[in-house]
Amino acid sequence: MANKEEFRILSTTAILGYGFPAASFEAGMARKPHLIAVDAGSTDPGPYYLGAGISFTDPGAVKRDLEIMLKAGISNKIPVVIGTAGGSGAEPHLAWCKDIIQEIARENNLHFKMSVIHAELDKNFIKDAFHQGKITPLEPAPPLTESEIDASTHIVAQMGLEPFIAALDEGVDVILAGRTYDPVCFAALPIKQGYDRALSLHLGKILECASICAAPGSGSDCMFGYIGEDYFRVEPLNPIRKCTTLSVAAHTLYEKTNPYILPGPGGSLDLHNCRFEQESENTVKVYGTKFVTGNVNTVKLEGAKPIGFRTVSIAGCRDPIMISKIDSITSGVEERVADNFKGKLENYRLRFNIYGRDGVMANLEPNPSTAGVHELGIVIEAIAPTQKQADTICAFARSTMLHYGYEGRRSTAGNLAFPYSPSDFHAGEVYVFSVYHLLATENPAALFPREMITI
Repeated sequence: MANKEEFRILSTTAILGYGFPAASFEAGMARKPHLIAVDAGSTDPGPYYLGAGISFTDPGAVKRDLEIMLKAGISNKIPVVIGTAGGSGAEPHLAWCKDIIQEIARENNLHFKMSVIHAELDKNFIKDAFHQGKITPLEPAPPLTESEIDASTHIVAQMGLEPFIAALDEGVDVILAGRTYDPVCFAALPIKQGYDRALSLHLGKILECASICAAPGSGSDCMFGYIGEDYFRVEPLNPIRKCTTLSVAAHTLYEKTNPYILPGPGGSLDLHNCRFEQESENTVKVYGTKFVTGNVNTVKLEGAKPIGFRTVSIAGCRDPIMISKIDSITSGVEERVADNFKGKLENYRLRFNIYGRDGVMANLEPNPSTAGVHELGIVIEAIAPTQKQADTICAFARSTMLHYGYEGRRSTAGNLAFPYSPSDFHAGEVYVFSVYHLLATENPAALFPREMITI
């Protein structure tokens, strides 16, 4: 191992479809990478995209990124690896991204072998695992129920290294995978070739967001990684960016609750002895990451279910008296709506999101004060079993709040300013995460069937 050259990885963008400068990609190719990889998805945009089977990225933007990556990878015999296809990695997302790849191949006369790795699980299989006690909640999710399994439109498992290494063993040129543990699409090939598992996964954790680990950070720019015998290095490919020990260490903690233990499929990264060294003005070298194998092999399950339809109305308020009484006013409107539709329409949710005070953090806001605030943005949200019912609740709440009387009120013309006409918008079907649990399994690779395609 000591005589091996560094393994080189080109990470193109934080999420497939977010784009990257052509000059950055060319700089990466000039460094002769052994792997071109990209993470294509996330749960960050919420449950709608998984539940509805729709990508949160634009097909034209995804095609642009993939066309550059595939042409460079295939012509230079460099594997191209894509994780969490279509944003959420369920069957419709996988098929959507596969169609884009096939379109690119037809238009550019590309010939290659591709492994498509599936991540959506059959509900009967999940029910059997549930009844066998193999499924446990990930905090703060509640215990799973059979009714939640039935209600979910798509349930995916987050695959680890095993399916990728099996696909690479088959000599494929391209891997298109469903829901994936983000670092794996970067880490699988170096691990297969004998490079350290902990360093490969830690580097993958950083590369999955591309240049977000640089200063200034960007999710729409390339990043380059090198793995050596007992270290890895990260280097931005755009001269306006630098990697610093602070920026790389900070991104190591990205989306983690524990600064020293980073859990994932099969075990955890232990960072107690990790060191970050400024190797050059824009490159950081990292040592000391260890991998601790888990006592039980688990994969994460993610599922989403529909709960109704949403209508929203956006308004603004600048009356200092109303602002000081906003909580009692919204409570009064809620009571008025409930009273008006009692016995007629009761299965709904009504929420007021107040921007300028607690619109971002909501109930988690540590300082819920309107002191010094001179205007508020108000989003009225109604969710009901049908779109028409959501329209009814939202419209009544909006008109009630518009003319709501409160102590000290002086104007009678209306309490709210509306930036748009019509004031109410259909936001369509609403989904919530229904499955966010761990599945114990003795054979993780068996959960993720592979499909070999010659293009």
